[in-house]
Amino acid sequence: MLKAVLKPALAVGIALAALAAPAVSTTVHAQEATRVAVVNLQAVGVNSQAFTTAQTQRQTTYATQIQQASTRRDQLQAQLDPLVQAFNTARQQPNADQAALQQQAAQIQQIQQQGQDELNQILAPVALSQAYVDEQIQEQFEAAVRNAATAANVDIVLSPEVVLYADNALNLNQAVLDQLNTLLPTAQLVPPPGWLPRELREQQEAATAQAAQQPAAAAPQAAVEGR
Repeated sequence: MLKAVLKPALAVGIALAALAAPAVSTTVHAQEATRVAVVNLQAVGVNSQAFTTAQTQRQTTYATQIQQASTRRDQLQAQLDPLVQAFNTARQQPNADQAALQQQAAQIQQIQQQGQDELNQILAPVALSQAYVDEQIQEQFEAAVRNAATAANVDIVLSPEVVLYADNALNLNQAVLDQLNTLLPTAQLVPPPGWLPRELREQQEAATAQAAQQPAAAAPQAAVEGR
């Protein structure tokens, strides 16, 4: 409060001056409080209509890859189980051969890594579809948040990571979800040929730009050496 900051005598002086001033209208416009809301975009995304529909469709569209990966995973597990059992048995023996144990462990790890790489390759189209749908949803986040904030008369929207406490009334998740479902009812499931996730596209663009700059930088040097 102003009186708590000003010295008593000065506060009285200001009060008297206000009483003695001419009767002029001095309307003070109170500054409206800033309205803040919180939204969890990750939760909104995975609960969106586009995401859940794509999850269901993907099981059918990529059924061959999913079944192939499941079969191969079972084969790998059947191959690894006796090796792991033999390793555990040998390790529990008195005076176990440590060199032999290290060889067994290395063999198991190699099979596991090769198997995981093989599964990733089989499921690559499925992962690419997931990334394609995710990117379509993310591209609508800004508009969905802006529309929801405008409708709720909110000035600032924060993510839960930067908020220590917030009343549930400040939660904008449902409003943003409704906006997102309106903006993107369904997403395209299968990416077009040659499509790459944004991160890989940006890496390619950076590499292309760097490669384009190198000849331009080398040209003046070549001209100097040619003299």
